[in-house]
Amino acid sequence: MRGDTVVIPMPDRSAVNRPRDAKPVPRATDRDQADSSARLAPPSTRWLLLIHQIPPKPDYLRVKIGRRLARVGAVPIKNSVYVLPPTNEAYEDFQWIVREIAESGGEAFISEASLVGEGLTDDEVRARFNAARAGTYRAILADARALLKAARQTTAEQKLEPELAKLRRRYETVNAIDFFAAPDGATTAEVLRNIHHTIHRQQPAPTGSGRAIDGATWVTRRDIHVDRIASAWLIRRFVDRRPRFRFVDAKRYAHATGELRFDMFEAEYTHVGDACTFETLMNEFVSDDSALREIAEIVHDVDCKDAKFRRDEAPGLARMITGIAHLCPRDEDRTERGAMLFDDLYAAFGGKP
Repeated sequence: MRGDTVVIPMPDRSAVNRPRDAKPVPRATDRDQADSSARLAPPSTRWLLLIHQIPPKPDYLRVKIGRRLARVGAVPIKNSVYVLPPTNEAYEDFQWIVREIAESGGEAFISEASLVGEGLTDDEVRARFNAARAGTYRAILADARALLKAARQTTAEQKLEPELAKLRRRYETVNAIDFFAAPDGATTAEVLRNIHHTIHRQQPAPTGSGRAIDGATWVTRRDIHVDRIASAWLIRRFVDRRPRFRFVDAKRYAHATGELRFDMFEAEYTHVGDACTFETLMNEFVSDDSALREIAEIVHDVDCKDAKFRRDEAPGLARMITGIAHLCPRDEDRTERGAMLFDDLYAAFGGKP
Protein backbone atom coordinates (compact mmCIF):
# COMPACT_ATOMS: atom_id res chain seq x y z
CA MET A 1 0.00 0.00 0.00
CA ARG A 2 1.32 3.44 -0.96
CA GLY A 3 -0.45 6.23 0.92
CA ASP A 4 -4.17 5.74 0.32
CA THR A 5 -3.67 3.73 -2.90
CA VAL A 6 -3.79 -0.07 -2.93
CA VAL A 7 -1.52 -1.59 -5.58
CA ILE A 8 -2.72 -5.02 -6.82
CA PRO A 9 -0.33 -7.09 -8.97
CA MET A 10 -1.99 -8.12 -12.26
CA PRO A 11 -1.00 -10.96 -14.57
CA ASP A 12 1.15 -10.14 -17.57
CA ARG A 13 -1.49 -10.38 -20.29
CA SER A 14 1.13 -9.68 -22.94
CA ALA A 15 2.51 -13.15 -22.34
CA VAL A 16 -0.72 -14.75 -23.54
CA ASN A 17 -0.44 -16.12 -27.12
CA ARG A 18 3.07 -14.68 -27.40
CA PRO A 19 5.24 -16.64 -29.88
CA ARG A 20 7.81 -18.81 -28.16
CA ASP A 21 10.70 -17.15 -30.01
CA ALA A 22 9.51 -13.57 -29.30
CA LYS A 23 11.74 -11.43 -27.17
CA PRO A 24 10.31 -10.40 -23.78
CA VAL A 25 8.88 -6.90 -23.61
CA PRO A 26 11.03 -4.66 -21.36
CA ARG A 27 9.21 -3.61 -18.21
CA ALA A 28 9.68 -0.47 -16.18
CA THR A 29 11.93 -0.88 -13.19
CA ASP A 30 10.93 0.23 -9.73
CA ARG A 31 13.29 3.20 -10.14
CA ASP A 32 11.60 4.19 -13.42
CA GLN A 33 8.21 4.03 -11.73
CA ALA A 34 9.46 6.06 -8.76
CA ASP A 35 10.94 8.67 -11.08
CA SER A 36 7.66 8.87 -12.98
CA SER A 37 5.68 9.27 -9.75
CA ALA A 38 8.03 12.00 -8.59
CA ARG A 39 7.57 13.89 -11.85
CA LEU A 40 3.81 13.66 -11.57
CA ALA A 41 3.56 14.54 -7.86
CA PRO A 42 1.84 17.91 -7.59
CA PRO A 43 3.96 20.72 -6.12
CA SER A 44 2.79 22.77 -3.16
CA THR A 45 2.39 26.03 -5.12
CA ARG A 46 -1.18 26.73 -6.19
CA TRP A 47 -2.41 29.19 -8.80
CA LEU A 48 -5.79 30.68 -9.60
CA LEU A 49 -6.64 30.31 -13.29
CA LEU A 50 -9.25 32.09 -15.39
CA ILE A 51 -9.96 30.28 -18.66
CA HIS A 52 -12.20 32.05 -21.14
CA GLN A 53 -13.65 31.91 -24.64
CA ILE A 54 -14.60 35.36 -25.95
CA PRO A 55 -16.88 35.75 -28.99
CA PRO A 56 -15.25 37.40 -32.04
CA LYS A 57 -17.82 40.20 -32.05
CA PRO A 58 -17.91 42.93 -30.96
CA ASP A 59 -14.28 43.66 -31.76
CA TYR A 60 -13.67 45.77 -28.68
CA LEU A 61 -14.70 43.06 -26.21
CA ARG A 62 -11.40 41.15 -26.27
CA VAL A 63 -9.47 44.39 -25.74
CA LYS A 64 -11.81 45.39 -22.91
CA ILE A 65 -11.41 42.05 -21.10
CA GLY A 66 -7.64 42.14 -21.65
CA ARG A 67 -7.46 45.53 -19.97
CA ARG A 68 -9.59 44.33 -17.07
CA LEU A 69 -7.29 41.36 -16.56
CA ALA A 70 -4.21 43.58 -16.70
CA ARG A 71 -5.76 45.98 -14.18
CA VAL A 72 -6.12 43.24 -11.56
CA GLY A 73 -2.56 42.05 -12.24
CA ALA A 74 -3.31 38.79 -14.08
CA VAL A 75 -0.80 37.50 -16.62
CA PRO A 76 -1.37 35.03 -19.49
CA ILE A 77 0.24 31.60 -19.41
CA LYS A 78 -1.49 30.34 -22.59
CA ASN A 79 -4.00 31.72 -25.05
CA SER A 80 -7.14 32.58 -23.08
CA VAL A 81 -5.63 31.30 -19.79
CA TYR A 82 -4.74 33.91 -17.13
CA VAL A 83 -3.25 33.39 -13.69
CA LEU A 84 -3.21 35.11 -10.28
CA PRO A 85 -1.97 34.05 -6.84
CA PRO A 86 -4.81 32.26 -5.00
CA THR A 87 -6.03 35.02 -2.67
CA ASN A 88 -9.57 36.00 -1.75
CA GLU A 89 -9.13 39.31 -3.56
CA ALA A 90 -7.90 37.57 -6.72
CA TYR A 91 -10.85 35.18 -6.68
CA GLU A 92 -13.28 38.08 -6.35
CA ASP A 93 -11.56 39.96 -9.19
CA PHE A 94 -11.81 36.92 -11.43
CA GLN A 95 -15.48 36.42 -10.51
CA TRP A 96 -16.37 39.90 -11.76
CA ILE A 97 -14.51 39.32 -15.02
CA VAL A 98 -16.20 35.93 -15.53
CA ARG A 99 -19.57 37.62 -15.07
CA GLU A 100 -18.64 40.33 -17.55
CA ILE A 101 -17.57 37.75 -20.15
CA ALA A 102 -20.75 35.72 -19.67
CA GLU A 103 -22.97 38.80 -19.99
CA SER A 104 -21.22 39.59 -23.28
CA GLY A 105 -22.02 36.17 -24.73
CA GLY A 106 -18.73 34.45 -23.93
CA GLU A 107 -17.77 31.59 -21.61
CA ALA A 108 -15.33 31.58 -18.69
CA PHE A 109 -14.59 29.68 -15.50
CA ILE A 110 -12.16 29.84 -12.59
CA SER A 111 -9.95 26.99 -11.40
CA GLU A 112 -7.29 26.55 -8.74
CA ALA A 113 -4.45 24.28 -9.79
CA SER A 114 -0.77 23.39 -9.52
CA LEU A 115 1.70 23.08 -12.37
CA VAL A 116 2.87 19.50 -12.88
CA GLY A 117 5.12 17.67 -15.28
CA GLU A 118 7.27 19.25 -17.94
CA GLY A 119 6.69 22.74 -19.29
CA LEU A 120 5.95 25.94 -17.42
CA THR A 121 7.36 26.11 -13.87
CA ASP A 122 6.26 28.14 -10.85
CA ASP A 123 9.41 30.25 -11.08
CA GLU A 124 8.65 31.05 -14.71
CA VAL A 125 5.12 32.15 -13.78
CA ARG A 126 6.52 34.43 -11.07
CA ALA A 127 8.96 35.81 -13.62
CA ARG A 128 6.04 36.68 -15.90
CA PHE A 129 4.41 38.65 -13.09
CA ASN A 130 7.65 40.53 -12.44
CA ALA A 131 8.15 41.21 -16.14
CA ALA A 132 4.62 42.61 -16.38
CA ARG A 133 5.36 45.03 -13.52
CA ALA A 134 8.90 45.93 -14.62
CA GLY A 135 8.00 48.27 -17.48
CA THR A 136 5.58 50.28 -15.35
CA TYR A 137 8.08 50.58 -12.52
CA ARG A 138 10.80 51.75 -14.92
CA ALA A 139 8.53 54.47 -16.33
CA ILE A 140 7.62 55.70 -12.85
CA LEU A 141 11.25 55.53 -11.75
CA ALA A 142 12.40 57.64 -14.70
CA ASP A 143 9.81 60.31 -13.94
CA ALA A 144 10.59 60.15 -10.22
CA ARG A 145 14.31 60.68 -10.76
CA ALA A 146 13.55 63.67 -12.97
CA LEU A 147 11.29 65.12 -10.25
CA LEU A 148 13.92 64.48 -7.59
CA LYS A 149 16.45 66.42 -9.67
CA ALA A 150 13.98 69.29 -9.98
CA ALA A 151 13.25 69.17 -6.23
CA ARG A 152 16.93 69.60 -5.44
CA GLN A 153 17.10 72.67 -7.65
CA THR A 154 14.06 74.56 -6.38
CA THR A 155 12.42 75.63 -3.15
CA ALA A 156 8.91 75.81 -4.65
CA GLU A 157 7.31 73.14 -2.44
CA GLN A 158 3.73 73.78 -3.56
CA LYS A 159 4.69 73.51 -7.22
CA LEU A 160 6.21 70.03 -6.88
CA GLU A 161 3.82 68.46 -4.37
CA PRO A 162 1.05 67.77 -6.97
CA GLU A 163 3.59 66.07 -9.24
CA LEU A 164 4.75 63.89 -6.35
CA ALA A 165 1.12 63.00 -5.56
CA LYS A 166 0.62 61.84 -9.15
CA LEU A 167 3.72 59.66 -8.99
CA ARG A 168 2.56 58.20 -5.68
CA ARG A 169 -0.79 57.21 -7.18
CA ARG A 170 0.94 55.57 -10.15
CA TYR A 171 3.29 53.71 -7.81
CA GLU A 172 0.49 52.56 -5.48
CA THR A 173 -1.53 51.28 -8.45
CA VAL A 174 1.26 49.01 -9.68
CA ASN A 175 2.46 48.11 -6.17
CA ALA A 176 -1.02 46.79 -5.33
CA ILE A 177 -0.59 44.09 -8.02
CA ASP A 178 3.14 43.52 -7.48
CA PHE A 179 2.71 40.08 -5.97
CA PHE A 180 6.35 38.94 -6.06
CA ALA A 181 8.39 42.10 -5.35
CA ALA A 182 9.43 42.90 -8.91
CA PRO A 183 12.80 44.57 -9.49
CA ASP A 184 12.75 48.38 -9.30
CA GLY A 185 9.76 48.40 -6.95
CA ALA A 186 11.79 49.07 -3.81
CA THR A 187 14.03 51.52 -5.70
CA THR A 188 11.01 53.45 -6.93
CA ALA A 189 9.60 53.70 -3.40
CA GLU A 190 12.95 54.94 -2.09
CA VAL A 191 13.19 57.66 -4.76
CA LEU A 192 9.65 58.81 -3.93
CA ARG A 193 10.59 59.03 -0.25
CA ASN A 194 13.67 61.07 -1.18
CA ILE A 195 11.51 63.45 -3.20
CA HIS A 196 9.21 63.95 -0.21
CA HIS A 197 12.11 64.66 2.13
CA THR A 198 13.77 66.95 -0.39
CA ILE A 199 10.60 68.95 -1.03
CA HIS A 200 10.04 69.44 2.67
CA ARG A 201 13.75 69.73 3.40
CA GLN A 202 13.56 66.83 5.84
CA GLN A 203 16.01 64.03 6.44
CA PRO A 204 14.91 60.39 6.69
CA ALA A 205 14.75 59.04 10.22
CA PRO A 206 18.10 57.42 11.15
CA THR A 207 18.19 53.68 11.62
CA GLY A 208 19.78 51.79 14.47
CA SER A 209 18.99 54.40 17.11
CA GLY A 210 17.16 51.98 19.41
CA ARG A 211 15.61 54.93 21.20
CA ALA A 212 13.01 54.31 23.92
CA ILE A 213 9.38 54.86 22.97
CA ASP A 214 6.48 55.01 25.41
CA GLY A 215 2.82 55.57 24.52
CA ALA A 216 3.23 56.42 20.84
CA THR A 217 0.50 56.09 18.21
CA TRP A 218 1.48 53.45 15.66
CA VAL A 219 -0.28 53.59 12.30
CA THR A 220 -0.52 50.91 9.63
CA ARG A 221 -2.79 49.83 6.81
CA ARG A 222 -5.98 48.07 7.83
CA ASP A 223 -6.75 44.40 7.07
CA ILE A 224 -3.50 43.33 8.69
CA HIS A 225 -1.80 40.04 7.92
CA VAL A 226 1.45 38.34 8.82
CA ASP A 227 4.02 41.18 8.69
CA ARG A 228 1.78 43.76 10.36
CA ILE A 229 0.44 41.31 12.96
CA ALA A 230 3.98 40.23 13.82
CA SER A 231 5.22 43.83 13.84
CA ALA A 232 2.42 44.94 16.18
CA TRP A 233 3.38 42.11 18.56
CA LEU A 234 7.05 43.10 18.44
CA ILE A 235 6.21 46.76 19.05
CA ARG A 236 4.05 45.96 22.05
CA ARG A 237 6.44 43.46 23.61
CA PHE A 238 9.85 44.99 22.88
CA VAL A 239 9.54 48.58 21.68
CA ASP A 240 6.70 50.54 23.29
CA ARG A 241 5.26 49.74 26.73
CA ARG A 242 1.95 51.47 26.01
CA PRO A 243 1.42 51.58 22.23
CA ARG A 244 -1.78 52.78 20.59
CA PHE A 245 -2.52 51.26 17.19
CA ARG A 246 -4.46 52.85 14.33
CA PHE A 247 -5.52 50.85 11.27
CA VAL A 248 -6.26 53.16 8.36
CA ASP A 249 -7.23 53.30 4.71
CA ALA A 250 -3.84 54.17 3.20
CA LYS A 251 -5.42 56.10 0.32
CA ARG A 252 -7.28 58.45 2.68
CA TYR A 253 -4.79 58.64 5.53
CA ALA A 254 -3.16 61.98 6.38
CA HIS A 255 -0.07 61.75 8.55
CA ALA A 256 -0.25 63.56 11.89
CA THR A 257 2.81 64.84 13.72
CA GLY A 258 4.13 62.32 16.21
CA GLU A 259 2.52 59.27 14.66
CA LEU A 260 4.83 56.38 13.82
CA ARG A 261 3.88 54.48 10.67
CA PHE A 262 4.85 50.88 9.93
CA ASP A 263 4.51 48.70 6.84
CA MET A 264 2.99 51.39 4.66
CA PHE A 265 4.11 53.98 2.11
CA GLU A 266 6.60 56.54 3.49
CA ALA A 267 6.48 54.84 6.90
CA GLU A 268 9.15 55.39 9.51
CA TYR A 269 9.46 51.60 9.72
CA THR A 270 8.76 49.52 6.61
CA HIS A 271 10.47 47.24 4.07
CA VAL A 272 14.14 48.15 3.56
CA GLY A 273 15.88 46.42 0.68
CA ASP A 274 14.71 42.80 0.87
CA ALA A 275 13.90 43.02 4.60
CA CYS A 276 10.26 42.98 5.70
CA THR A 277 8.92 45.44 8.29
CA PHE A 278 9.34 42.97 11.15
CA GLU A 279 13.05 42.65 10.30
CA THR A 280 13.40 46.44 10.07
CA LEU A 281 11.89 46.94 13.53
CA MET A 282 13.96 44.13 15.01
CA ASN A 283 17.20 45.50 13.58
CA GLU A 284 16.30 48.95 14.94
CA PHE A 285 15.42 47.94 18.48
CA VAL A 286 16.32 44.33 19.45
CA SER A 287 18.74 42.92 16.93
CA ASP A 288 20.61 40.76 19.48
CA ASP A 289 17.70 38.41 20.30
CA SER A 290 18.27 34.96 18.75
CA ALA A 291 14.65 33.83 19.22
CA LEU A 292 13.41 36.94 17.41
CA ARG A 293 15.87 36.25 14.63
CA GLU A 294 14.29 32.82 14.14
CA ILE A 295 10.81 34.35 13.98
CA ALA A 296 12.02 37.08 11.62
CA GLU A 297 13.19 34.48 9.10
CA ILE A 298 9.80 32.73 9.17
CA VAL A 299 7.86 36.00 8.86
CA HIS A 300 10.10 37.04 5.97
CA ASP A 301 9.48 33.82 4.03
CA VAL A 302 5.70 34.11 4.51
CA ASP A 303 5.47 37.83 3.76
CA CYS A 304 8.03 38.22 0.95
CA LYS A 305 7.35 34.81 -0.65
CA ASP A 306 10.93 34.57 -1.89
CA ALA A 307 11.97 31.47 0.13
CA LYS A 308 15.08 33.37 1.20
CA PHE A 309 15.48 31.37 4.42
CA ARG A 310 13.54 28.26 3.32
CA ARG A 311 12.01 27.89 6.77
CA ASP A 312 9.93 24.75 7.19
CA GLU A 313 7.68 26.60 9.64
CA ALA A 314 6.60 29.22 7.07
CA PRO A 315 3.61 27.32 5.57
CA GLY A 316 2.30 26.54 9.06
CA LEU A 317 2.53 30.16 10.18
CA ALA A 318 0.86 31.31 6.97
CA ARG A 319 -2.04 28.92 7.59
CA MET A 320 -2.39 30.10 11.21
CA ILE A 321 -2.48 33.76 10.14
CA THR A 322 -5.11 32.92 7.53
CA GLY A 323 -7.21 31.33 10.29
CA ILE A 324 -6.85 34.42 12.49
CA ALA A 325 -7.89 36.66 9.60
CA HIS A 326 -11.01 34.54 8.96
CA LEU A 327 -12.01 34.45 12.63
CA CYS A 328 -11.25 38.10 13.35
CA PRO A 329 -12.62 40.68 10.89
CA ARG A 330 -11.47 43.54 13.19
CA ASP A 331 -7.77 44.42 13.08
CA GLU A 332 -7.75 45.04 16.83
CA ASP A 333 -8.85 41.43 17.40
CA ARG A 334 -6.26 40.13 14.93
CA THR A 335 -3.59 41.99 16.90
CA GLU A 336 -4.66 40.37 20.17
CA ARG A 337 -5.04 36.90 18.71
CA GLY A 338 -1.76 37.19 16.84
CA ALA A 339 0.04 38.28 20.00
CA MET A 340 -0.80 34.94 21.64
CA LEU A 341 0.46 33.07 18.59
CA PHE A 342 3.78 34.93 18.52
CA ASP A 343 4.18 34.64 22.31
CA ASP A 344 4.00 30.87 21.90
CA LEU A 345 6.37 30.88 18.93
CA TYR A 346 8.85 33.09 20.78
CA ALA A 347 8.81 30.70 23.76
CA ALA A 348 9.28 27.71 21.45
CA PHE A 349 12.54 29.24 20.22
CA GLY A 350 13.78 29.81 23.76
CA GLY A 351 12.79 33.45 24.11
CA LYS A 352 12.85 34.98 27.55
CA PRO A 353 9.48 35.03 29.33
